Amino acid sequence: MRHKLLLCLLLVAAATLWQGSTRTAVQAADTAAGPAWSVCSCPMFCQCYFNAQPAAHHDHAGESKHYCRANLAYKVNRGNYGALKLDGTKFWISSDLGGDFSKGEMDWAVLTFDKASTPEQRKALGDIVGHLFPVKWKSLTTAEADIDTWRFDKDTAVATMDGGKTAEVRLKRFQGMTDEPIVIRNLRYWGAPRNDGFVLMPNDVEAYRVGANAFEYKGTNGFLITVDMSDKDLAAK
Repeated sequence: MRHKLLLCLLLVAAATLWQGSTRTAVQAADTAAGPAWSVCSCPMFCQCYFNAQPAAHHDHAGESKHYCRANLAYKVNRGNYGALKLDGTKFWISSDLGGDFSKGEMDWAVLTFDKASTPEQRKALGDIVGHLFPVKWKSLTTAEADIDTWRFDKDTAVATMDGGKTAEVRLKRFQGMTDEPIVIRNLRYWGAPRNDGFVLMPNDVEAYRVGANAFEYKGTNGFLITVDMSDKDLAAK
């Protein structure tokens, strides 16, 4: 079966401490491509792209801890899973990479499907996400919500679930030498072999507001990215 996908820009918010949740199996078997918005608790830019540990954070007791919480809001620009069309589908990943991911094991993730997606599309996206993030999770669960806002331009990006009650990410362009976005190029995004560069945008707010792992941050890392993957990339490995 042929799978090809362009994932639309993702809103990512990262900054969590691991807290347990119920494990749910999500099978993954193909690739994804598209833009993504990302925001995280780390200072600009995410050091986890260059190190085995995220940035250290200080809690209320003054103790320094390493963790990386994230909200990732995806939209598929163009995609198919066999004959199944995925164009325009949206999904959201809230997660914590933990304090040390040198062995490829992360703490927890919640994969939330947009209510507008079909069961077949959700199964396909779950398969693809497993290749976009080729790691092990101590806890991986699924959910559904209304991903009702998902938009961006060169200056801002906004994504919400259930009007912000479940999750919210708002990014604002950081001023560079000109009014054009600041972009980091030639840096790999997880399992995707191609992308158009990390467009840096700190967050005004990034929050995951449900469950035991809820979190909220302001002024931390954020970026937009469009990635491209297909089943041919898997066959080439």
